[in-house]
Amino acid sequence: MGLPDFLIAGVPKAGTTALHAALVRHPDLFLPSVKEPKFFLTDGRPPRHGGPGDVQTYQEHVWRRRDYEALFDPAPAGALTGEATPFYLYDPATHLRIRKLVPDVKLIVLLRDPVDRAHSNWTHLWVAGLEPEPDFLTACWAEHRRRAAGWADFWHYVALGRYGEQVRHLYEVFDREQVLLLRYRELKDDPAATLDRVCAFLGVRTGLLTDIPKENVNRHVVEDNQLNRVLRGLLRAGGGFGHRFPVPLRLAARGPLLTLLHRRQGRRPVTTPAERAALLPLFADDIALLQDVTGQSYADWLSVDRHVTAP
Repeated sequence: MGLPDFLIAGVPKAGTTALHAALVRHPDLFLPSVKEPKFFLTDGRPPRHGGPGDVQTYQEHVWRRRDYEALFDPAPAGALTGEATPFYLYDPATHLRIRKLVPDVKLIVLLRDPVDRAHSNWTHLWVAGLEPEPDFLTACWAEHRRRAAGWADFWHYVALGRYGEQVRHLYEVFDREQVLLLRYRELKDDPAATLDRVCAFLGVRTGLLTDIPKENVNRHVVEDNQLNRVLRGLLRAGGGFGHRFPVPLRLAARGPLLTLLHRRQGRRPVTTPAERAALLPLFADDIALLQDVTGQSYADWLSVDRHVTAP
């Protein structure tokens, strides 16, 4: 079947998994069972070092072209093919790799309030036992040091949310008609209309998808107490050397630790006004750039009170 017709290209923690789960149910579309193959992120074999758990993540990259194309072999005749790797927007070099191999591809990009996105990103890694820093802001301030040490893109809490720079470059490489920009809140608050927009953009039948599957919701809450610090230390240690063992053995060792770490459920913490006030200066210029590049308003992202939405 060759290379994909469309890509869900960004951004992490902005609904890409939910959109993928919805689109796989459309009879005119085919997305492989492997989510986030990450093919366009490198020119060859991915790195073999990084932050906690990064090496195991790099092992999941489908970086050989023959293996990547094989993902789309099961597609029914006439179906449009696509995949979801939310880091494609982040790296300008990735835009060029995509353009070289699939110049006519259609790109779907979901954007989320950058502070809320960063907090959700940090929470994801904290709940997984991989984030060593229990304070969100401290983890953000550590970003430059972590990037210099080669930690993978998913640890770039602030840089991942500077969408203006990323979208501007994407528009320099691809025609705007090839790019559909959506908001996380649109998919969350009005899924049927948003899914119709996606289907119309791709040129397939609308009205067939009306909701978002809920299986991706994670309600685990991980407190910073002595037992959890031990568990998370073990999980990070496993992330450092677990790649040397077969996947079934890794899962068997990791499973009980995660079960114990995730013993409590409840409402996960949200970004506080103090956290927003501390981080918004890092995004203000880029939000202005995003508005200039897209011609759309993102002024609500500049509010310290995230419950107050600008008109």
